[in-house]
Amino acid sequence: MSFPLHVAFIWHQHQPLYKSAIAGKYHLPWVRLHGVKDYLDLALMLSRYPKLHQTINLVPSLILQLQDYVEGKAFDPYLALTLTPVDSLTRSQKQFIVEHFFDANHQTMIEPYPRYADLLAQRQAYGLDWCVNHWLAPDFSDLLAWHNLTWIDPLFRETDPEIAEWFERGKEFTLADRQRIYSKQREIIARILPQHRQMQKSGQLEITTTPYTHPILPLLADTQAGRIAVPQMYLPNTRFRHEPDIALHLEKAKEVYRQHFGGEPKGLWPSEQSVSPAILPQVAKQGFSWLCSDEGVLGWSLGHYFRRDERGSINAPHLLYQPYRLETVHGDLAIIFRDRLLSDLIGFSYGALLPQAASDDLCDRLMSIQRQQNEYLAAHPEGQPWLVTIALDGENCWEFYPQDGNPFLQTLYENLSQNPNLKLVTASEYLDKFPPTEKIPPHQLHSGSWIDSSFTTWIGDPVKNRAWELLAEARQVLAQHPEATPENNPEVWESIMAAEGSDWFWWFGEGHSSNDDAMFDRLFREHLQVVYRALNEPVPHALLYPLEPHDVSTSDRPTKLIQPLINGRFDNEDWQGSGKIEISGARGAMHQNAPVKRLWYGYDHFYCYLRLEFSSLESIAQSKLHLLWFYPQRINSNSPVRLLDMPDVSPLNYLFRHHLTINFADKSVQLQESIEKLQWETIATHTKIGLEQCLEIAIPWSDLAVKPQSVARLVIMLSQKEHFQISLPEYTIIPIEVP
Repeated sequence: MSFPLHVAFIWHQHQPLYKSAIAGKYHLPWVRLHGVKDYLDLALMLSRYPKLHQTINLVPSLILQLQDYVEGKAFDPYLALTLTPVDSLTRSQKQFIVEHFFDANHQTMIEPYPRYADLLAQRQAYGLDWCVNHWLAPDFSDLLAWHNLTWIDPLFRETDPEIAEWFERGKEFTLADRQRIYSKQREIIARILPQHRQMQKSGQLEITTTPYTHPILPLLADTQAGRIAVPQMYLPNTRFRHEPDIALHLEKAKEVYRQHFGGEPKGLWPSEQSVSPAILPQVAKQGFSWLCSDEGVLGWSLGHYFRRDERGSINAPHLLYQPYRLETVHGDLAIIFRDRLLSDLIGFSYGALLPQAASDDLCDRLMSIQRQQNEYLAAHPEGQPWLVTIALDGENCWEFYPQDGNPFLQTLYENLSQNPNLKLVTASEYLDKFPPTEKIPPHQLHSGSWIDSSFTTWIGDPVKNRAWELLAEARQVLAQHPEATPENNPEVWESIMAAEGSDWFWWFGEGHSSNDDAMFDRLFREHLQVVYRALNEPVPHALLYPLEPHDVSTSDRPTKLIQPLINGRFDNEDWQGSGKIEISGARGAMHQNAPVKRLWYGYDHFYCYLRLEFSSLESIAQSKLHLLWFYPQRINSNSPVRLLDMPDVSPLNYLFRHHLTINFADKSVQLQESIEKLQWETIATHTKIGLEQCLEIAIPWSDLAVKPQSVARLVIMLSQKEHFQISLPEYTIIPIEVP
C-alpha cells in the first residue's frame, strides 16, 4: 500500500528591533524594505495553490515594527533621505546615500536595471568621493528611487500599473515619484498581517510565534549551556542565568499573537531553533503544544550521527522523519526536526539553478523519501506516515534568486499541487492526526541550535562574550530594583528584552559582518543605556563606546609576504607589501600628539612583523609597548590586561591569549600566555627587535602556536610606570591573517 509523504514547510520571518529607545526613531530600514519584498508575496503565491498547506512563523518584534510603518510611526534615516529634495542634500547626506543606497544583492537587484547598474558602475570605477563631487541632482534622485524600487517584489510590479510604469521608465524620478513609492510601500505592508489572518482562518496557513525579541532561550536560562556542544568554550566572566526572562518573552509573544491573530499559538519556533532541557517546562507551561529544531540536535539527542549518501539520502530516515514527545512537569510537548539538506538547498543553492531544474530536484528528493517511507511501513505496519520538515529563513534567501524567487516558487508549487504522493500540511495538522509515539527524555535533549548544533554563533568569541557581560551587569542592576516590575516599569523591561535578542550577538565579533555592524553595536548599547537611565543608575562608561571598532583606518592592508631586516632603521623597501596605519593625526583626541606616528605590519610563513615610527624616541624612552593577541577561531584560556587607569572601553577590556611586552628602557622582551583563572604565565619567546630610528619586531608564529591560514587579532597599547598611556590606533583591533 502506498502512502503519501507529508511535508511541512515552515518559513521563518524575522527582523530585530531597529527602533532606538533613546533616539525614539528607527535606525535601519530593513523591516520596511523586506516588508515590500518578502512577506506578503510569499503568502499570496501560496494562496494560488489552496491544496498546499504551510506554516509561517512571524516574530513579534517584526509584527510590531510592521504595524509602526502601517500607522506612520516608523521613520528610518533611509526613508527620510528618500523624501528629501535632492537640491537640499548636504555633503554628508550625499556621502551616506552613495555608501548605503546600493545595499542589495548586486547581481539580482541592481544589475538587471540599467540606470541603477550604471550608477553602481560609476561608484565602483571612480569611488565614493568622486560620485559626491560629480553627480548631479538627477543622479541622486534616481539612486534614491531605485534603492526603494528594487526591493518591491515582482509580484506587485505585475499587478500594479503605477509600479510597472516606474520600472519601465527607469530614470528621471522626481520627489513626487519618490513620495508615491513610499505610499506604495505602506500599502503593501498594510496587507501583510490581514493576508496571513485570512489564510490561517481558511486553514491553508498555520501562524506560529517566537519568543518576543528573538532571544536564544537556552543562553537566557544559563550561558553555561554553551559548553554542552563545545565543552572547552571560553565563556563570559559574568554568568547570565535568568530563567524568569524566558516566561516574559513567551508571554509577550502570545500577547502580540492574540492582538493580531486571535486565539493562542500552538507552535513555537524557538529563536535560531535553539533548544535545551532547561527551556522545556516554560514552553509547556505557556501552553505551546509543539516546537521545532534541527536534525543535528536530534542526532546529538539520540546519539546517532546522520550520514547521507552521494545523492543526499539520509541513513535511518525513520528517526528524522517522525515527531518526538518531550515530557515536562507542565505537560507534554511535541518536537519536530527539520531536514537540514532540503532546507539548505532552498536557502543557499537553488537560486543558482533554473526554476524548473530546482523544482524537479526538490520533488525528486521528496519522492525518493516517499519510496523509503513505503518500504519502511511495509516492514513495520504499526508505524505511521512520515513527516519531512523543511524549515528555513523566509526572507533573506530570495535576493539570491532571479525575480526574488517567484519563478522557482511558482514552478515548485505547481509540481507539488499535481503530485498525489506528496501532501503539504501544517505542522499542527500532522501532529493532530499522528501524535508522537517515540519520546526523548527531556534531560537527553541536546542543547544546540540549527547552526552546528551549538551556540558558538552567539557566544564564545571575545566580543560576543563582552556583550554578554554588559547584558548580565545590566540585568543584575535591574534585579536590585524589585520595585521595577514589568507592570510598573515596562520601559526597563522592554529594553532589557530587546538587548537579550539574538541578532546583536550574531553580528558581534567573528562569523558575520555587514554594512550595518556599527549600527547594530549602537542599538545594543542604547537598549542597555535605557535600563540604567530608567532606574536612575549611572550608565557604565563601557556602554558609551562601541564594543568593537568598525572603521580600522588602514591606508593599506598587507598585499604580499615580506621579510624585512630587523635592525630598527628606516628601510621602506624592506616593508613594501605590508599594511600601514597612520596614527598621528588619526581619529580621536589622544592621537593628535601621539608618540607613534605610523604603524607597519606584515608577515611571512615564519614571523609576524611590526614596525613603529615615533614622533621622537625621547617620548617613549620610559614606556612599555604591549602587544595583546586573541584568536577568534580557537578555544583557549584568556586573561585581562593588568594596567592601572585603563579605560573600560572595547577592545582594551577584552580578554587575550598572549601578551608581548617590550621595555624601551632596557630593550627587554617578555611573552606571557594566559592560563586558568584569568592569570598569566611567562613563556619562552624568540621574538627579535631592532630599536634605533624606529622599532621593528619579528614575532615567530610558533611562539603564538597559530596554524597556517588562521586568523589572529592584535591590540597595541603603551604604558608608563604600569599605568595605561595610549592605544595604537585608538580603540582599534588590527586584523592579522596568518599565511
